[in-house]
Amino acid sequence: MTALVEQLKGGLDAPICLTWELTYACNLECVHCLSSAGHRDPHELTTDEAKAVLDELHTLQVFYINIGGGEPMIRRDFFELVEYSISKGIGVKFSTNGAFIDADKARRLAAMEYLDIQISLDGADPGTNDAIRGQGSYTTAIRAMNHLRDAKFGPFKISVVVTRHNVGQLDDFKALADSYGAQLRVTRLRPSGRGADVWHDLHPTSPQQRRIYEWLLAHGENVLTGDSFFHLNALGDENLPGLNLCGAGRVVCLIDPIGDIYACPFVIHDEFKAGNVRDPGGFRRVWKHSDLFVELRRPESAGACASCGSYDDCQGGCMAAKFFTGLPLDGPDPECVSGEGELALATVLVGTTPRPMMNHSKPPRATPVALIRK
Repeated sequence: MTALVEQLKGGLDAPICLTWELTYACNLECVHCLSSAGHRDPHELTTDEAKAVLDELHTLQVFYINIGGGEPMIRRDFFELVEYSISKGIGVKFSTNGAFIDADKARRLAAMEYLDIQISLDGADPGTNDAIRGQGSYTTAIRAMNHLRDAKFGPFKISVVVTRHNVGQLDDFKALADSYGAQLRVTRLRPSGRGADVWHDLHPTSPQQRRIYEWLLAHGENVLTGDSFFHLNALGDENLPGLNLCGAGRVVCLIDPIGDIYACPFVIHDEFKAGNVRDPGGFRRVWKHSDLFVELRRPESAGACASCGSYDDCQGGCMAAKFFTGLPLDGPDPECVSGEGELALATVLVGTTPRPMMNHSKPPRATPVALIRK
């Protein structure tokens, strides 16, 4: 495993996991949205441009992509692009809030090969979920899961962002997934996009971090994490399943709706933008030769964590979590289980933390005013 980790740190010829946000348009306004999604960007890649990227990924032998948004099913060419990807031998996993999965679409999705679906849910009950994802979103997600079950789609996934309000529901999430024959996927809350504004209020407390670690040790073989929680490995002698490293620009990257390429889905900021698929040489040149990705693949310094005996287990934590909370990239993870992150955060001046570069949030709704004629 150590040799594999070192190889992955040096980067691969093609990303293992490529996330592609097809659109910033979304019917919801989740408070922790990584891409601050809401309305469509006028410079969104066209259908032909998106197909050209898929052609490149096929040439690079990328075997699957994660499609997200926004809400990807809002794009009118959603099925066309998914079917084109599959025809190129590129499997598709897409994340959705479920609003556009009716009985007919569920049957169409069930007929496809090499397709995986993640339904986003952030509470095991409507009150917990809808406080994060919006009124009625729990019912919408359950309805979509019912349609997928009735269409015999197979083992879809339920994707949960763990917050301090739903940590106590992990068993309930697992039971819900089991009731559908689905697989549970839990991921870490990142201070990216709109999540930067709510991170201090929503990220799990230190006692809850230990509870997550212990729960994943007990269930991790049957629960996916997207390698979100490797910073928790410092809590004990046993590491969580999965790779304990930041794969940004090494084995993962993000293509956003207008074709910009970032080191990972959680660092949508100019400092981590490597290029654009519309640039000469396209995605291939950016992945293989961009200055940013070449730099990220060089041997890294342990920095402030060098003297910590747990560095080999947690690898210094998440780059995005550090960046958007104002910590140096060679500093501790803000949720460092040894408490170093909390100490470092206390030195960050208010108003100095980096802000996400893109914001497609919908403007606040105007408050109706009743005019009374006297």
